[in-house]
Amino acid sequence: MITCTYNLTNENVTLTKYILDSSFDNREGYKRPAVLVCPGGGYGMCSNREAEPIAMYFLAMGYNAFVLRYSLNENSMFPQPLDDADEAMQMIIDNADEWLVDVNKIAVCGFSAGGHLAAAIGTMGKIRPAAMILGYPCITKDICNDCDVLKNHEKVPVLDDKVDSNTPPAFIFASSDDGLVPIRSSVKFAEALGENKIPYEMHIFSEGGHGFSTADYVTCDGMYEISASKWIPLCRDWLYKLFYKTID
Repeated sequence: MITCTYNLTNENVTLTKYILDSSFDNREGYKRPAVLVCPGGGYGMCSNREAEPIAMYFLAMGYNAFVLRYSLNENSMFPQPLDDADEAMQMIIDNADEWLVDVNKIAVCGFSAGGHLAAAIGTMGKIRPAAMILGYPCITKDICNDCDVLKNHEKVPVLDDKVDSNTPPAFIFASSDDGLVPIRSSVKFAEALGENKIPYEMHIFSEGGHGFSTADYVTCDGMYEISASKWIPLCRDWLYKLFYKTID
């Protein structure tokens, strides 16, 4: 694995790459699909639990991975975080030959407020990803206005009404016992996708709360809900059908 962190234009914004060494499977020069990870944290922090551990899981699936630590706190008013994401996407594309990334198969994966940013990339970004993976995202108008995650961010865009024909397919997961971001946030966004005939897959787990990340011992320190961890293999299979089914 090759890893390196790059400073982006805005203050304290970084992009960390995790690139698989193509020699390990005798596929020198093979361009892989990639996942851009946006950790959660209410635009006040970027959760470490939703950063490198997520990248490692995607690496194990055969993807190159990138973690975006975007603008936070006083710097987090939109469109600045989306500008960070646009810059990250452009940087990945500009370096695709060196980093061996298939530019037509870049997914974005976000959690909570990072799920909001990931959905913003998919609905408003200058460069739309090929897929969105949204973990317990804070997306809809009533949630953005009322929930503790984003209530202090006056300019946070509502995203269920931004879905259009160019929005990429989505994989959405959350838990019905989430006490911070009500499940209707995910449901309303899924409804908007359906109304616009955008393919999606959604999994609502009975337990997990908010911020369960990988929902295993890697990120939950022994306190985890094993059923919620199934989003990872379910997402793997969904991405496989989306990215690999047309490959000869």
